[in-house]
Amino acid sequence: MTSPYIGRFAPTPSGLLHFGSLVAALASYLDARHAGGQWLLRIEDLDQTRSQPDAERQILQALEDFGLEHDGEIVRQSERLDLYRAQTERWLAQGLAYYCDCPRRTLLQHGPVYPGTCSTRQLSPAADHAVRLRVNDTPITCVDRLQLPLTQNLAHELGDFIVRRRDGVYAYQLAVVLDDIQQGITDVVRGADLLDSTPRQMWLYHLLNQSVPRYLHVPLIMREDGEKLSKRLASEPLQAAQAPQTMWRALRALAQPVPEELRGASVQQQLAWATPHWQPQRLPSALQIMQHSLPG
Repeated sequence: MTSPYIGRFAPTPSGLLHFGSLVAALASYLDARHAGGQWLLRIEDLDQTRSQPDAERQILQALEDFGLEHDGEIVRQSERLDLYRAQTERWLAQGLAYYCDCPRRTLLQHGPVYPGTCSTRQLSPAADHAVRLRVNDTPITCVDRLQLPLTQNLAHELGDFIVRRRDGVYAYQLAVVLDDIQQGITDVVRGADLLDSTPRQMWLYHLLNQSVPRYLHVPLIMREDGEKLSKRLASEPLQAAQAPQTMWRALRALAQPVPEELRGASVQQQLAWATPHWQPQRLPSALQIMQHSLPG
């Protein structure tokens, strides 16, 4: 029996939502609603040094302005540290993880693959030690609903990877998997910039003896200069007054055949059309879409 669809949107409160954020959120929302499923909201505020005052409130307001109503209570990663800590300590006790004190300058000398320097040192716990998770020499393949299959051998291409940083912040890879498992997420719809992190997350699912969700990685919206729309680059935030026009552009960016007569319609009217007509197979399989190439 197939599990009921449970999807989610998980913004980081490091800035305001922009057009690229809306496209990802809208794809996730439509995929869930088209399947008659739930759409949950999680605030990924693990790194408090990146969180901006009032960003969460403004993100929630933007979602409301665009008619993207979530189900259930909002989950915040900053309130779930005990969950991440407990799992990290279990892996340490089982010998599946270990402490690492390698300085950044040393790691840079070895390139992208961690050479296992601390894997046999049996370092004692310390506040400034990272925790690394052991990987094995086995290819992992992510089968995506849109993108070509991605295969990685973590031992050859990455090495044992960090699940808790030296500053004590738990890694995204750990938190997102534990959160998705606890929330019962069956389908992950997100930007294609996270595609290459999926094999690491699949490794965590394997260690936790849990089923991997279905993945759909949608193309990123790129600026004219080739950079991804992002909070870091202060991409223009969403404007409530322009919500109908922006929603139209977002649906067209997702290659949905929205009728011309809905161009000036309310966001609620556009969503009422888009939900039953959602066709993710129309999405371009390209990892990126330039803004100047967007229709409409």
